[in-house]
Amino acid sequence: MSLPDALANALGADRVSTDPAVADAHAADWSDAPRCAPPLVILPRTPEEVVRALAVLTQYRQPVVVQGGLTGLAGAATPQAGEVALSLARLNALEAFDTIGGTVTVQAGMLLEQLQTHVEAEGWFFPLDLGARGSCQLGGNAATNAGGNRVVRFGTMRERILGLEVALPDGTVLPMLNRVTKNTTGIDLKQLFIGSEGLLGVITRLVLKLEPKPAAAQTALCALGSFDAAARLLKTLRMRLPGLSSFELMWDDFMLAACDVARLKPAFSTRYPVYALVETLGEANDDAQRALEEALGDALEAGTIDDVIVAQSLEQAKQLWAARESVGELLAATRPHAAFDVGVPMEEMERCVATLRARLEEKFAQQKHLFFGHLGDGNLHVLSGPYADEAALLDVEALVYETVRDAGGCISAEHGIGVVKRAFLGLTRSDAELDLMRKLKTAIDPSNILNSGRVVP
Repeated sequence: MSLPDALANALGADRVSTDPAVADAHAADWSDAPRCAPPLVILPRTPEEVVRALAVLTQYRQPVVVQGGLTGLAGAATPQAGEVALSLARLNALEAFDTIGGTVTVQAGMLLEQLQTHVEAEGWFFPLDLGARGSCQLGGNAATNAGGNRVVRFGTMRERILGLEVALPDGTVLPMLNRVTKNTTGIDLKQLFIGSEGLLGVITRLVLKLEPKPAAAQTALCALGSFDAAARLLKTLRMRLPGLSSFELMWDDFMLAACDVARLKPAFSTRYPVYALVETLGEANDDAQRALEEALGDALEAGTIDDVIVAQSLEQAKQLWAARESVGELLAATRPHAAFDVGVPMEEMERCVATLRARLEEKFAQQKHLFFGHLGDGNLHVLSGPYADEAALLDVEALVYETVRDAGGCISAEHGIGVVKRAFLGLTRSDAELDLMRKLKTAIDPSNILNSGRVVP
């Protein structure tokens, strides 16, 4: 029996597609990895159908790439030659909602924004937030350990996950749907799959921890004379504002490019070296707004910040966020580009940025080099481009990743490794660590059918 027929028998004919139009829609994620249309796309509707599909694929030793919302930037969900695609888009149900304890059980294909909207209607809040919220899926958020804009207060996706259900490549199910915060019952196996980019198993269900819905957000944009001033401001605000949820840093080059591509009016009449976008979440009362204004007023008086705008309405807050959220437009405008998502220790950040800027401007003088990031968690983003050829892209990647290694950082903070960064993983992970990753992969997926060729070089 052919593979398509075997899958159709196991799942139903409408769960398997060889339509070229469907294949083309599943040919790539948001990264610059080369497009490759899969010969067939598997479209299960339930977690149980995912299990049956994997059992058939293992039987036929058929390589498969797992796909969520295709919003990844590391190429992990882009098919490689000979791979079929397993899409989780139809697994989008919210299966259980504990409105007393503040947990939800969802299928892996539910969109992040769908979950946010649903729980907020019941007075709860799922704090993970990304620019791709309307397209990315929760299973993919878990598989990449997504971070986003609010890690400084709420942590990464790993901190939001109480339990997972995972289908192993041979069709074995790990029903780890824990719903309690305290659970010390042996090795916490779910941690193997969070951030593993689908290398070891397919996440099919998640139990997620919610927070009480904040009544209001307070937002401000601060203009600063240096990175050191931004670091001092962050420390001060952490001490004075328990509700601090975001501290987004944008260097002047990024702010100029963002205003240009998004057609925004600059927030300040004068240019400054660095800008910090600050958000607190809490009560909708004058006290919360006053606390932010007093903290920023004291920082202004002390000379830590040079100027500040505190949003007085939701519309003004959206305007202050507009430059930071123009990243999608900037990515499109600088193709072919090199986009970096690195982790740098706070004490090394200023020196690392200065070194990167000098080296990039010396070697790639014709390109733009834009710096921004989530300062509260040491996550630095660099966008460099456009580049005319592949060799130049490899050169700029080596330059950036080696500089980050020398600063004691990591080559990926939240986007993952996939295929785009695979060759550089050894710069910030030891040979012993890479060897253990390979051993885990071999033990769990001896046929090497699942997301093969990703992450581990």
